[in-house]
Amino acid sequence: MIASRKVRQRAPEPGPDALPDSIHPVIRRILLARNVTTATALDLQLGRLQSPAALSGINAAAEILAAAVTGGQSILIVGDFDADGATGTALAVRALHLMGATNVDFRVPDRFEFGYGLSVALVETLADKPPAVLVTVDAGISSIEGVARARELGCKVVVTDHHLPGEVLPQADAIVNPNCPGDQFASKALAGVGVVFYLMSVLRSALRSRDWFTLPRSEPNLARLLDLVALGTVADLVPLDDNNRILVRQGMDRIRQGYCSAGLLALLRLGKRDYRHLVASDLAFAVAPRLNAAGRMQDMGIGIRCLLSEDHDEAMALATELDELNHHRRARQEQMQQQAQAQLKTLLEGLKGADLPAGLCLYDDGWHQGIVGLVAARIKDAVHRPVIAFAPESSGADVLKGSARSVSGLHIRDVLARVDALHPNMIMAFGGHAMAAGLTLPLAQLETFSAALNESIEHFLQGRALNNDILTDGELAPADITLEFAQSLRKLGPWGQHFPEPVFSGRFVVEERRVVGGAHLKMMLRPVDGSHAVDAIAFGKLPEDLPGTDTIGFIYRLDINYFRGRETCQMVVEQILRETPPAPV
Repeated sequence: MIASRKVRQRAPEPGPDALPDSIHPVIRRILLARNVTTATALDLQLGRLQSPAALSGINAAAEILAAAVTGGQSILIVGDFDADGATGTALAVRALHLMGATNVDFRVPDRFEFGYGLSVALVETLADKPPAVLVTVDAGISSIEGVARARELGCKVVVTDHHLPGEVLPQADAIVNPNCPGDQFASKALAGVGVVFYLMSVLRSALRSRDWFTLPRSEPNLARLLDLVALGTVADLVPLDDNNRILVRQGMDRIRQGYCSAGLLALLRLGKRDYRHLVASDLAFAVAPRLNAAGRMQDMGIGIRCLLSEDHDEAMALATELDELNHHRRARQEQMQQQAQAQLKTLLEGLKGADLPAGLCLYDDGWHQGIVGLVAARIKDAVHRPVIAFAPESSGADVLKGSARSVSGLHIRDVLARVDALHPNMIMAFGGHAMAAGLTLPLAQLETFSAALNESIEHFLQGRALNNDILTDGELAPADITLEFAQSLRKLGPWGQHFPEPVFSGRFVVEERRVVGGAHLKMMLRPVDGSHAVDAIAFGKLPEDLPGTDTIGFIYRLDINYFRGRETCQMVVEQILRETPPAPV
C-alpha cells in the first residue's frame, strides 16, 4: 500500500528572529521556515564566501599545481561523467589556461568501458605517456587502486571530490574534500565544481606569491567562471546552504548579463530559456539534462567541449548534439519507466493491500545503466521510499550497475555501508551521498541484497515512518497574488535543494479553462474571497483532472511570465486538491 499525502504548512525553525521589521510578513514567514533569521543571511555577495583556508589539503594541492604550471609540466584533469564533473572539469581547464598553464588536457571515463572514478583500467590507458600531475574532479575519494597505480606511473595525484569517503582514503599526494574526516570547512554541501573553484583560487594565490603574473601574463578574475559553478551546483542537487547560495546567485547574475560560457548560452537557447531572466530551475530542467545526456548515453567529452568552446557557432553545434542525445535519452527513459511501473504494479497486486517493503530493488536485463538513476528517482517519487534500479554492466553481463535514490530522512549511503559491513563479499563497490548513491553488484546476489537492503533501512528507521507530506507556505491574501510580490520572491532566490521555492495553498473559482500545447491546462483563477482573476497554468493536466465543484483547492507557485516584452503574474499549479487546504498555523 502507498500512503496518501497530507498537506501541511511549513513551520518556522526554532530560534530568534532578527530579520528587519520592514520585511513583508509572508516573506518573513517563508524565510524563517528556511532558517534564515538575519539580514546578513540575505546578503549573497562574494565577500561572504567561506574562506578556503579551512579546506584541508588545499594548500598542498595548490603547491603541486603551481609547480606544474610554472614548470610547464603536463596536467591531466580526470572528471566524473555527470554535469557536476563536466562543469568542474571545464572550470579547471579554463582556470589553468587563464593562469598561464600551457600543457593541460582532460579525460572523462566512459562509464560503459571504465565505470565510475579513477579506475585502474583508465589509468592504464595513460601508461605510455603519464601526465606529471593528475587531478580528479568530483571523483577519486574511493579510487584506492586507481590512485595507487597512477602514482606507480610517476604521476603526482591530486584528488578533489565531495563524496563521502570510505574507511580508507586513497594515498594521493593531496586530497581536497570538505567531507574528509577532520576537515574544518563549514560547508559540507560543496559540489565537486565548488571544490575545484576553491582550489583554483588558492592556486592563483600560490602563483601570485611566485611573481608568476608579470607581463605578458595577467592575473585572472576567477569570478568569470562562476557560471560553471552555478550550473554544476544546481545540477548535482546538493543542498543550497548559505555558501552554495552565494556561489549560485553570483553565477546566475553573470549569466543574466551574458557573461558566461558560449556553450551554456547555447544550451539555454535550445531549452527555450531566456538567459536574461534566468532562475535556478532553468539550469536544473533545461541545461543539466542536456549536459547529462552525454554522460548517460555516450561520452561526456562532448559536454565538456561545449562548455569550453569560445566560438558561438561551434558551441551551438555541440549543444545541438547534446540536445539530440537528450531526445534519445528521454525516449529510452520513458520505455524503462513503463517497465518499472509494470514491475511495481505486479508487486502491489501480490501484496494484496499490505505495505510495500521499506526499499525497492528493480531490475531488467534490457535496461540502460546510464538511465537507471532517473527511473529510480521517478519510482521513488511515486512510492516515497528508497529505490535502487539495476541494469547489466554490459549486454548479457552477470554484474549489475545500480543507482539508488532516497527520500528525506534516510541516508542511503549509510544504508549501503551497513549492508557492506554485514555482508562484506556482496557489494563489489559503492559510493554516494545521503539522497543518491551508486553500486556494483553480482547478478546472483540481487535477491539476497534486496533482503539485506530492507533490513538495513528498517534498522535506520527504527519504526519511524517516512514523512510524505506536501509542505506549503500557507495561503496568500488576494492582494499578494501580484506581479510585484512574484518579483519579490524571485529576488530571494536561488531556490533549490534544502532551500525550496515557496509554494502556497488556497481555494479558487475557475473562471476560464482551456488546453494549450495539447497537454497543459490554462486557467483564470479567482480567489474565493477576491475580486480579480489571475492567469494560471497546470502542466500535464487536462480539464477532466479538475473536480466538479464550484471552488477548487490548488497548491501553486507564484511566478513571472515573460511574453513579447511584457511581464505578468502567473500561478504555476503544482497540485490539484480534492480536500480543503489546511488553515495557516
